[in-house]
Amino acid sequence: SLQGCRARGHDRQFARTRVFGGPVGGNRRAGNCDRRCCPRPGGRGRLRSFKQNPSLPRELFASTPADVVVIDTTNYYPQQRDGHLDGIEDGSTESEWVEQHLGRPVIKAFNTIEATHFQPGAKSAGSADRIALAVAGDDVRTKAKAMALIDGIGFDAVDAGTIAESWRQQPGSPGYLKDYDVKGVRRALAEANPERQPEWRATPNSPGTYDSPA
Repeated sequence: SLQGCRARGHDRQFARTRVFGGPVGGNRRAGNCDRRCCPRPGGRGRLRSFKQNPSLPRELFASTPADVVVIDTTNYYPQQRDGHLDGIEDGSTESEWVEQHLGRPVIKAFNTIEATHFQPGAKSAGSADRIALAVAGDDVRTKAKAMALIDGIGFDAVDAGTIAESWRQQPGSPGYLKDYDVKGVRRALAEANPERQPEWRATPNSPGTYDSPA
């Protein structure tokens, strides 16, 4: 959680970062929080799910400096929560769709780890069993900032390519919710298939629930 990150002394880094996503409970869902729009209970703001991105005001980041890193932590759950979303079902990556609606480039990260593993899973650099997280983005400098942040809060960061390649870390990919180390994440990224699997596509009855997907 962001609270855990602040406990490690990273307020300054988060001041130059906006993390977009939603808090996650059980049922093996992944994600994180935006302290402005999606804080955990007791925080400020309102919860937003992936499908609500189009309802965000277009001027949301209008006054945000260009060097602020915007991290997209969200995942598309068509059968459980989000239903059919045209752009993604037509072949866009989830973060390409998010960029379109935010009107700003994003870095894709934190979407592959279970929320309950985030704080207890953090370990110091060099630990043999340190969890690694995939990080995708188009701007090299921006991605480097996000990767440095991830390292600073207790995880190794693996460059997963561009936002167009971020399908390699989407739900259903080999590394999704696996807590791999660097080698494991790189292997999973290499083995990923760009074709969205049936269980991660919307159906005529979508959405159902997390307990009863449709």
